[in-house]
Amino acid sequence: MTYAFGLDTFGDRESGADGTPLSHAQTIRNVVEEGVFAEQAGVDFFGIVEHHTDYFPMPAGDVALAAIAARTGKIRLGSAVTVLSSDDPVRVFQRYSTLDAISGGRAEVILGRGSSIESFPLFGYDLADYEELFDEKATLFAELLKGGPVTWEGKTRAALLNQDVVPHLESGPFPAWIGVGGNPQSVIRAARLGFSLALAIIGGPPSRFAAYSELFRRALEKFGQPPRPVLVHSPGHVAATDEQAKAEFWPRWQNVIALVAEERGFAIPTEASFDRETGPDGALYVGSPETVANKIAANVRALGATRFDLKYGLPGLTHDQLMTNVELYGREVIPRVRELLA
Repeated sequence: MTYAFGLDTFGDRESGADGTPLSHAQTIRNVVEEGVFAEQAGVDFFGIVEHHTDYFPMPAGDVALAAIAARTGKIRLGSAVTVLSSDDPVRVFQRYSTLDAISGGRAEVILGRGSSIESFPLFGYDLADYEELFDEKATLFAELLKGGPVTWEGKTRAALLNQDVVPHLESGPFPAWIGVGGNPQSVIRAARLGFSLALAIIGGPPSRFAAYSELFRRALEKFGQPPRPVLVHSPGHVAATDEQAKAEFWPRWQNVIALVAEERGFAIPTEASFDRETGPDGALYVGSPETVANKIAANVRALGATRFDLKYGLPGLTHDQLMTNVELYGREVIPRVRELLA
């Protein structure tokens, strides 16, 4: 079995050593440096999640990924997630096929409905159309990946008639995933359209998502699709010791969940709930390299996954802390997980 291990970021707004928030521009420049360093540290994939807020100022991750691509030669690069519902599938395809060209075939894309919905009012989309927007646009994106002229008709954008979409892909379709946070219909849609499955697990026991991996495998068989991989994406933070990692992560985790709690329906975390989530049965991978590696290996096995992406960073952490996270994850966590899974 071949496994891959990635890092994902929301472009979380970083702070200086004195706690003062850095500018959006400096945060973006730091993310580029972190992505370049991820390759040097031995990470397989670096992903950027689309967001449009003051504390996650990363609305054009593909541009930052292109900057990383120009300074690297091996690491795979992609969105993790692009909110397809409030974007145009043709433009998303063109941006990532351009990234694929710049990087020499290292691009990937994870498509999502938008669990964070700030892009809907920003671009003039109605949340009442939430399901229809994603279903139609994902269907069109699947057609675009096949290559060749595209003919498509739907309600959410203008029809295409034998339309050539450039740039053409040099080496066939790049990997494309649908991100799922707990909706069985999204799992079935991924299988029906021929996408791989990315499980976003941000709270509670990861083991409960084993049913989604099994549903995906059964749905692929039903739709006559070949086997496709399952990816797990979860938040975490790696430092030299468990105590240091928790001390750095906990206050920022509490703050950011409080910021999004009303919109997302989250409960404000307590220290007790944080201890549960960072424990063996929780969704947060916070601790020393050994602690994080043991937890990743256990859940990759339990979920039948072949890739794990650690969502690193939180608003308020420093660039130095994040670079240490990248280094420890790449040079200590990943090799240990590979040993445990061998």
